[in-house]
Amino acid sequence: MNLLKFPFPGTRMKRAMLSVCLLALCLSAANSITDAADPVELKETDQQKWYKGNLHTHSLWSDGDDYLEMIADWYKTRGYDFLSFTDHNVLSTSERWTVPEKNKGKLHAYEELKKRFPDWIEERTNKDGQIEVRLRTFEEVSEKLGEPGKFLLILSEEVTDRYKNMPVHMNATNLHSLLTPRGGQSVYEVMQNNTNALLAQRERSGKSMMIHLNHPNFHYGVTAEELMKVIGENFFEVYNGHPGVNNKGDEAHASTERIWDIILTKRLAELKLPMMYGLGTDDGHNYHKIPSRASEPGRGWVVVLSETLEPEALVDAMEAGRFYASSGVKLKSVTYSDKGVQVEVDPEEGVDYTIEFIGTREGYPKRGIPVLDSKGQEQHATKRYSNKIGETLKTVKGPSASYDFDGKEIYVRAVVHSSKLHPNPAQLGEVERAWVQPVVGPAAPKQ
Repeated sequence: MNLLKFPFPGTRMKRAMLSVCLLALCLSAANSITDAADPVELKETDQQKWYKGNLHTHSLWSDGDDYLEMIADWYKTRGYDFLSFTDHNVLSTSERWTVPEKNKGKLHAYEELKKRFPDWIEERTNKDGQIEVRLRTFEEVSEKLGEPGKFLLILSEEVTDRYKNMPVHMNATNLHSLLTPRGGQSVYEVMQNNTNALLAQRERSGKSMMIHLNHPNFHYGVTAEELMKVIGENFFEVYNGHPGVNNKGDEAHASTERIWDIILTKRLAELKLPMMYGLGTDDGHNYHKIPSRASEPGRGWVVVLSETLEPEALVDAMEAGRFYASSGVKLKSVTYSDKGVQVEVDPEEGVDYTIEFIGTREGYPKRGIPVLDSKGQEQHATKRYSNKIGETLKTVKGPSASYDFDGKEIYVRAVVHSSKLHPNPAQLGEVERAWVQPVVGPAAPKQ
């Protein structure tokens, strides 16, 4: 693959493209955890801890219906360790006022704010005689509710872009400054251009930051074939808590898990690109009538193994694959070695668990078949591939399981299904799950 063919906006093209390439190479090396002679065990020790957090959150700064401080308080009081605010194309760093009776939260959100933080509110009357409230900034809310080592807020953004009628939304985590959507001449170009912009900011600022693709099945805007080619973007949402983003797909469109397996296979075996990791997020917009069928908090999250609860440490840990995604299942440990993968659940009393190991072996059929509409025209949808891509390699009932490589695996990942129904799922009938990050298998070509 000729890296120079990838588009890059801006005048410092060579330098920024070098940054993209170097980062891709570094992440590729970090992904090959099975290359280590000793096993890599992800578990709590005296030096490192599991930290639970959400990377996708909306507020009154864009299209959410509550104030930053109320949302932060919701997550903090429910045991989360960190939270990213990701409003659309805006950072909560400027002065902004809102009219409570006109914003999405209406007077109910305003009254709840006054109850919870009675001495915190700044009000004024506008020329129409309406009460306005100043939206507190990220820095103010972080100072009030953040606690070192206990609860962390991360400045982030949902870079909200599109190609024609297809939405392309990407979350940029731990930003230094606002990222303006870059656009492009295709869905792929939009993703690559916005990824390049994030990597350029990372280089300029010296901060660890990451970008991930949100909800690929939202209006079915992004296919596996488009996402798999993006360089420097190594994360996507395998589970998004918004009921309208079609995690499960439909007859014409692959589920997000199916998309993941196709991407992993193609990137590792054919494109020689780094691993793609799967995230769980809330994508919360609605905070006042929980539970309901709105887009609410508490549905999906990530659990990151890190030495410290700091933004850059969390980003670095995730880039190294030291995390899992969850919608309710809690893990004790994950162990990777040159022999295979082991998973141990932190079990809940009265709940049963099934652990599936999923992967692709060498020799899989590479060809994908386009999805056609009723008129025989190709749809904008992920192609249909052989079931040899992302097949179930082993299933174990119980809270712990292991998978031993037979030498033919390109990658292996695991999913833990519980017998417990999710109390407020993205789609009705879901059980609580955990998604273990994939590991490069012995048959993957050396990068």
